[in-house]
Amino acid sequence: MVATPVKAATERKETILTPRFYTTDFGAMANLDISGHEAEFEAMLAEFQADYNRRHFVRDKEFEQSWAHLDEKTKEHFRFFLESSCTSEFSGFLLYKEIAVRIKDKNPIVAECFNLMSRDEARHAGFLNKAMQDFDMVLDLSNLSKTKKYVYFAPKFIFYATYLSEKIGYWRYIKIHQHLAAHPENRIYPIFKFFESWCQDESRHGDFCNLLLRTEKQNIEGWQANWWSRFFLLSVFATMYLNDMCNRKEFYEALGMNTEEYVKVVIRETNRDAMKAFPVVLNVDHPEFWARLEACIPHMHQINRIQASDQPQWQKALAKLPHQLFLAWQFLRLMLMQPIVSPKGAIL
Repeated sequence: MVATPVKAATERKETILTPRFYTTDFGAMANLDISGHEAEFEAMLAEFQADYNRRHFVRDKEFEQSWAHLDEKTKEHFRFFLESSCTSEFSGFLLYKEIAVRIKDKNPIVAECFNLMSRDEARHAGFLNKAMQDFDMVLDLSNLSKTKKYVYFAPKFIFYATYLSEKIGYWRYIKIHQHLAAHPENRIYPIFKFFESWCQDESRHGDFCNLLLRTEKQNIEGWQANWWSRFFLLSVFATMYLNDMCNRKEFYEALGMNTEEYVKVVIRETNRDAMKAFPVVLNVDHPEFWARLEACIPHMHQINRIQASDQPQWQKALAKLPHQLFLAWQFLRLMLMQPIVSPKGAIL
């Protein structure tokens, strides 16, 4: 057998939709006061310690085959999906592990929860990285952690963003699982068999972040909480919408899915879930919400084309500017739309 060259995934260029790596104020994390919710945190720790998926992520004999029968276009879209998913999971692992190490002496319960979350994310990233090798790619995770730029987020922003990323991850995985359970002929790769249990990890991580948000009232009450809730909901939803509609459409179609229907149901379910954590959520059933996101698609395509061109960086920046301004205007209009008050929320 002739060995196939392994492509380095780290060669891909970053875009505004590329998963980021984060750091935070570890001192503030260590000083979180969980006294009003200690029983809930202990119950959450017990959930993590149960480790329901300890034996789940094991490659079986179905992986032991060639995937040469898949057309190159499908394989390339699959590589992109695996790479971005692996990067996102690894980013979570690094952040959660660093928090756990930094706060273990002052806040042991929260630290151990973060430590066990990092365990889950490491499993996910490792499983995805092995899958990438089936498609002639490798992601050098140790090098990636050294070369990626880290973005600083205050702890409460970590809680908002992580809650949403974990909950939207749950709905993404469960909807793919449900679709392929109904249409097994479209399960083109065995990794999808693992999605049902996988998404339960995502949901538990989100529930933990919900607890963290509730440790301080200003995170869930008042005008600032309302504003940040809307901001992070829109950020996560717009990123998913544009990423999937512009970069992953062919991937979902290879699974026999309607990408637009899939994206909309995932966003709606995540928005509904967010009512359990946020004081307000977005009105995703308003026609204007989808119309403004849809209007962004051609501009995102233009940005991608410009970024992939051979122009000097300053020319790229100038060429992208009108498209970026259009996106910013649409996002501002969406931010200013009247939100929906959660059952226990109030617009102040």
